[in-house]
Amino acid sequence: MTEVVWTGGAVSDRSAVILCPNPGPMTLEGTNTWVLHSTSTDEVIVVDPGPLDEEHLTAVENYVEQIGARVALTLVTHGHFDHDEGVPLWVERTGSPVRGAGRGESFEDGDRISSGDIDLRVLVTPGHTKDSVSFAWDEERLLLTGDTVLGRGTSIVAHPDGNLTSYLASLEALYAAASEGGSLLAPGHGPATTDAAAVIDFYRKHRAERLEQVRAALKDSDPDTEDLAQAIVELVYADVSKDVWPAAKATVQAQLEYLELQR
Repeated sequence: MTEVVWTGGAVSDRSAVILCPNPGPMTLEGTNTWVLHSTSTDEVIVVDPGPLDEEHLTAVENYVEQIGARVALTLVTHGHFDHDEGVPLWVERTGSPVRGAGRGESFEDGDRISSGDIDLRVLVTPGHTKDSVSFAWDEERLLLTGDTVLGRGTSIVAHPDGNLTSYLASLEALYAAASEGGSLLAPGHGPATTDAAAVIDFYRKHRAERLEQVRAALKDSDPDTEDLAQAIVELVYADVSKDVWPAAKATVQAQLEYLELQR
């Protein structure tokens, strides 16, 4: 079966994705810039303006203008450049206040963010990065997960900023939120998916399987190996493109740290 290529567009009555043209092994088809529309006030909340790409920022602005709205707030799910590098120019062009990735008021778990008829619930979900957050729009049944959970494949937990203990706890929190609301997954990369809980459950099982593989690889590895993490990557991630091995190595380092703490 041919895999459908994700191109963004309308996802629900009040949400859409403007897809940034920055495809790659780590970004899939590109960064999803989410536009959430308050139809009662014709305001939008923009989530993750993306990298410093003027054409993309113009495309987002054009979409907002097309639906007759204005940007009331910008949110950033985490501080990786493909999500927030364009924020300074975006703020300069739109005058929007911004929160996230060290900007504006910090997030607390359970915070409410409102604009017109949009009411978002903040889920502090560290692990992929220390500053990762997600947002639940319960009325629209939308769960915005940044890079904590992707629309295709699996995310990385990159040591030292990433932490597997935190990441596993975040998956549990997201699974609970998705199960309560029957949510649609609204990721930072890859397609929106109708059953967020099923995707997150797959992530939980995948992490457990990878940990078992790393445990097994540790038993078979020479403890005096100069680069143990790389040796484990070559065993455990042999079926993964070498283009993502550097990210896989950072994830293995996070797994080794986690296993050491469990001893």
